[in-house]
Amino acid sequence: MSFRDITSANSDFYIVQVTKFAEGHFIKGFEKKYKKAWDVTRKAIESMLERIGPLLGKTDKAEIISVKEGHKLLKMDFRVAGTNQSAKSSGNRLIAWINEEAKTCLVLLVYSKNDILTHNETAEWKAIIKGNYPESRGIFRL
Repeated sequence: MSFRDITSANSDFYIVQVTKFAEGHFIKGFEKKYKKAWDVTRKAIESMLERIGPLLGKTDKAEIISVKEGHKLLKMDFRVAGTNQSAKSSGNRLIAWINEEAKTCLVLLVYSKNDILTHNETAEWKAIIKGNYPESRGIFRL
């Protein structure tokens, strides 16, 4: 599990944590395929998520999917370091849960469109989130 401790002195920063589910599933594929480039990419993703608050609405890489009472579900495009694709065209995505009050960002899922077996990417990641994070059902409409 990855966990960066950010001082609470700066309210623009979030504590980023990657769930065990995310670690144990598609992230393993990224690690195996991209090796050191994945390490660089992961650090960049975590760094961006630490400062996600001010970036929301100012970048087309991150989209708010659902909002309820200080909680946001976020979908973000990313590219792997060293590849020539843009974040959008790479087909790489992550789903994160932002808690505004606690200033936390929980990475729920990291995947490539190639990991999605159906033709409906959105329905598939929503089913994965609902099935593996039951607490999200009470907060987000998926």
